[in-house]
Amino acid sequence: MTNEPMTSKETTKKIYLSGPMTGMPDYNYPAFHAVAERFRQAGWDVVSPAENFGGYVDLPRESFLRMDVSQIATCDAIAMLPGWRESRGARMEYLIAHELGMEMLDAQTLEPLADAPAAAVVLVLPERHARMMSLITGAGQ
Repeated sequence: MTNEPMTSKETTKKIYLSGPMTGMPDYNYPAFHAVAERFRQAGWDVVSPAENFGGYVDLPRESFLRMDVSQIATCDAIAMLPGWRESRGARMEYLIAHELGMEMLDAQTLEPLADAPAAAVVLVLPERHARMMSLITGAGQ
């Protein structure tokens, strides 16, 4: 992708912005708003979680996550803001986007995400559950 605006002959693509919010000053809204403007200027239809719920930030976490998941499913691409790898929510959004086969972009460069990690779900069982499972399945005997 280039920074050139899309022409009228091209179909406008929809992009979801993903990045850290929880624990960030002003919920990282200034960064989300700046990135949203850059993508809009480049011709994208932008979906930003910083524009949800009319600016309310005191809703339960699951309310935000449910909205995020439903919005990601409507998009063609996802743009990852700096710090996304340290954000539980952004990593979840990345995984969903990966599973949906979406284009992955770097929010700073508007280019394909360099060194994109393999998306994987890893479930770690507490030790007592792992022992119980080994007894049930006969593993380790």
